[in-house]
Amino acid sequence: MKAPIATVFLLVKSGRYNLPIYTNKLYHNMPCNHKFLKHLNLEHLDFEPETLIVGTFTPEWPAEGQGDWFYGRTHDAECNRTNLLWDVLPRIYGEQGLIDAGPTDWKSFCQNNKIALTAIISSIDDADPSDAGHARILAGAADKAIAYHFDDFIFVDIVKILQDHPTIKNVYLTRGITEAFWRHIWNPVVRYCHLHNLHERRLLTPSGSDVYQHSAHNSDHPENQIPLLEDYILWNWKQSWHF
Repeated sequence: MKAPIATVFLLVKSGRYNLPIYTNKLYHNMPCNHKFLKHLNLEHLDFEPETLIVGTFTPEWPAEGQGDWFYGRTHDAECNRTNLLWDVLPRIYGEQGLIDAGPTDWKSFCQNNKIALTAIISSIDDADPSDAGHARILAGAADKAIAYHFDDFIFVDIVKILQDHPTIKNVYLTRGITEAFWRHIWNPVVRYCHLHNLHERRLLTPSGSDVYQHSAHNSDHPENQIPLLEDYILWNWKQSWHF
């Protein structure tokens, strides 16, 4: 599959950190594209978005368990919830959770609320489909493991998306940026949003890995505990949402 012709980021080694730089180099036949590659630049939207939600990466391989849309890996093989975005996001808008729905309902919800979805990573070029270790890392979809084990990335140009879609006024990244890898990628977005008075926030990941924060909240607030993780994420996101 060929990558769209677009300005992309390359990751290069520079001192202690991996820093993104602009390039006009074109890549073809990439080892592991984002599963929804053709949608990352919002070229197929039929509405003008007002809110942009940015994830990290959904690999096109291995195919098992990756879901049929952004944040679509909602349950594991034992039916345990693994990504809670489609439970939490609709409830912010006063609607019922859609975690047991599918892409048709998710896309309709986004269109009705003028929400666009994209991701930070467009492809991982040094991922080898014949390497069982690479397949295992990508199947786990753990951001830290991806950042640690791979070096050759192409990144989505989020700033260009904002320039091309001036109707977007709210930008949310569904992870933190405490690690240098993610911070250096996201900082240009932070600067652009600040300069153009856009609402930019980083949210707790909806992947279900916020168990520690959830437990700490309940320990620190015994009089105001939140029993369910999805309700804790909902409460936390509401503190950062634009309404």
